[in-house]
Amino acid sequence: MHQGTSRGAGYQKSLEGWAKAGIKNVELSDTLLDGFLKDDTLAAAGRLYKDLGLTAVSSQAVLPDMWIPGPARAASLETWKKRCDQFSTLGVPKLYCPSVTNRKVTMDDYKATPQCIREAGDIAKEHNITAMIEFARTSTHLATLTSSLKMIREAGHPNVRPMMDFFHFWSGLSKFEDLDLLQHGELAHAHFQDVADVPKELYDNNSRLIPGDGIAPLAKILHKLQEKGYAGPLSVELFLADVVNGDPFEVASKIKEKGEAVLHKAKVG
Repeated sequence: MHQGTSRGAGYQKSLEGWAKAGIKNVELSDTLLDGFLKDDTLAAAGRLYKDLGLTAVSSQAVLPDMWIPGPARAASLETWKKRCDQFSTLGVPKLYCPSVTNRKVTMDDYKATPQCIREAGDIAKEHNITAMIEFARTSTHLATLTSSLKMIREAGHPNVRPMMDFFHFWSGLSKFEDLDLLQHGELAHAHFQDVADVPKELYDNNSRLIPGDGIAPLAKILHKLQEKGYAGPLSVELFLADVVNGDPFEVASKIKEKGEAVLHKAKVG
């Protein structure tokens, strides 16, 4: 479970509700961690999820211009250092940042992207963190699996790997056949959602659904990822108001039941 899915409950209550529902693996949120640290310590944040029997498999840092030259990049790099230090201290092995930028992008920016990736990768390496790029469907920079793979491979940094969000993949410009470009074992992490049955032109974050509630060919995608050697967690990240503001136990119980049904039907996992 991605902590953003229960962000209305905050850092502690989200984890407590999920553990009660039988969730074992979690993805920690930068903003929820900040909220917890206003009144408590980083050591307490780590003890909390461990005492609940949870394993933190990944974490997030949403920072503009992380992977591209831009006016926000200097500040983002400083925050990236802070997040790498925090999540490394918490014992989290992976940290992703989406390709967030709002400015017009040129070919010169793409030429400079590999160096930006290497700089972020060097920081992650210092903290024994695997950095991951999440291509985002609405980004003016890395919006597809193909672009993300190309830039990561050109950078060639051992601590930077691709990840995939099912919603960004299926609702954006990527094609199913793009999954064939993945090298065996290359994918580091996956966000697991379904998509609503609406025109693609109307997709927004409210079009992200619990796995099994939408029309995405989840079984087909799962089989391809398995074929490509992905055996890692599937982290559910949702934005629907009734989900993010719902009771974490009830939300996690429903997602667990539906997600496991999808995996069982697809005969994976």
